[in-house]
Amino acid sequence: MSHVDDIIKEIDAIAPTSRIINRILELANDPEGSISDLADIVKCDLTLTAKLLKLCNSAYYGFPVFVDSVDQAVKLLGENRVVELAVLGGVGQNLTKALRGYDLKRGELWTCSFASALLAKSFSEKAHPGSDKFLVYTASLLKDIGKVVIEGYVGRSFAKIENLVKKKGYNFDEAETEVIGINHAELGGLIAERWNFSPKMIYFIRNHHLSDPGAREDLETVIIYLIDTVSRMAHTGIGADGLAYRVYDEIFGRLGVSEADVKDLLTEFHLNHNIARRMYHLIGSPTG
Repeated sequence: MSHVDDIIKEIDAIAPTSRIINRILELANDPEGSISDLADIVKCDLTLTAKLLKLCNSAYYGFPVFVDSVDQAVKLLGENRVVELAVLGGVGQNLTKALRGYDLKRGELWTCSFASALLAKSFSEKAHPGSDKFLVYTASLLKDIGKVVIEGYVGRSFAKIENLVKKKGYNFDEAETEVIGINHAELGGLIAERWNFSPKMIYFIRNHHLSDPGAREDLETVIIYLIDTVSRMAHTGIGADGLAYRVYDEIFGRLGVSEADVKDLLTEFHLNHNIARRMYHLIGSPTG
């Protein structure tokens, strides 16, 4: 029996993302935007401001002076890092809880998503500078947001889903659709729509497993797919769906990624994951 209508209703239970996130992403891609403009936008959200100042005054950064203003924080951290942290602070609260249906403990989705997002942005900057690094970062951070809503249904139907994956060669998301009526990627796209993200962002999240064959021709989408695949290879906080997704070797070739490059990306992912775990205890956890 399909649970789609009930599942979609549960989207309303997710904490809405900060309304300034879209403004931050627009400014990040505006060649005429300035650091002071970025500071002015961040100041509009008291929660983001508090998290940013807390992080700046933590031992993690160890600045020699006390940081007591957003303007000062932006100057010390730089535009790139402030955009990363502002987006994380604006959406990250939805990624913290334990997802038993996917066998993920509290904080594991947050840390793995952040580590993957950092890697996606880094790869985008270095290997494909023409791509939109901030959209890639944000979509990588949010690509599994649909799991937050659907995890209970996945847990109750896991045996059926696993059977389709192991015996019939389904992708995990395909098996979710077959058994439940919708999958976490499609649901993530619906959540992104509800949050008024751009059509490109919605598309990236919905197609991060390349369910739409046309997605394989879109640079940002295949970067997000590639880094998601590499992150799964790291076997760190990936959950019950693990490696139950197809690997499209031609994507690696088209992006110019060799076996040696994959090893380097795995090393970078593990470094990012260590950063993400420290960051989670500072600004992500309920007690952080």
